[in-house]
Amino acid sequence: MNNLLKGKTALVTGGTAGIGMAIAKEFASQGAYVAIFGTNALRGDNVVSEMKALPGCDGASFYKVDVSSFSQVEEAIKQILSEREKVDILVNNAGITRDQLLMKMTEEDWDQVMAVNVKSCYNTCRVLTRQFLRAKKGKIINIGSVVGIKGNAGQVNYAASKAAMNGLTKALARELASRNIQVNCIAPGFISTPMTDGMTEEQRIATLAEIPLGRMGSPEEIAKTALFLASEMSDYITGQVIAVDGGMVM
Repeated sequence: MNNLLKGKTALVTGGTAGIGMAIAKEFASQGAYVAIFGTNALRGDNVVSEMKALPGCDGASFYKVDVSSFSQVEEAIKQILSEREKVDILVNNAGITRDQLLMKMTEEDWDQVMAVNVKSCYNTCRVLTRQFLRAKKGKIINIGSVVGIKGNAGQVNYAASKAAMNGLTKALARELASRNIQVNCIAPGFISTPMTDGMTEEQRIATLAEIPLGRMGSPEEIAKTALFLASEMSDYITGQVIAVDGGMVM
């Protein structure tokens, strides 16, 4: 199926690499105008060029934004709305890791992960909710992690941030459901991205042993799920945390 998002405007945070980039490109290929937030301008410009070259893309733009800053998020979204009038789809994908055992984890390690992974969702949703309410429609897709469901040693901060996204998703879905706004969360398992490329061979073998399907997923597989949630095909789904993990947490 093509042009599932024709005429739609989507905002994807953390859209310059990995899962976020795959989602941005998938949306662009389905006819959407896609704005991406990131901190690396060179990568952002490259992704925008790649999206604009896709058949069916309605346009694309990059905004250099620290998503943990409310003022930066608000200003960038104001720019998007001045040019596009509306945002139909919000994907909160921006995320970082600062892995360490809790006894060695610094306060900065904790605060940075919570700011980028959780506060960013508050920032974007807080700014866009009023517009969604006026339109009486909208799609919010949060990118969590199976680590937020099952936990993982050495990732107390990351697991806590992703579990917080699950709660945010369900609470916000209840707040917005009466206005026909769907809020859902995708919880990826182990996906082949720069974030997992740093795993040792021993870690990789141990990880694969936990996955019933016996392989890591691809960013494109997460992007297909995001497309489903962004399209009219998911209009009766809200408040859900959908694990896309090869069966890790079934």
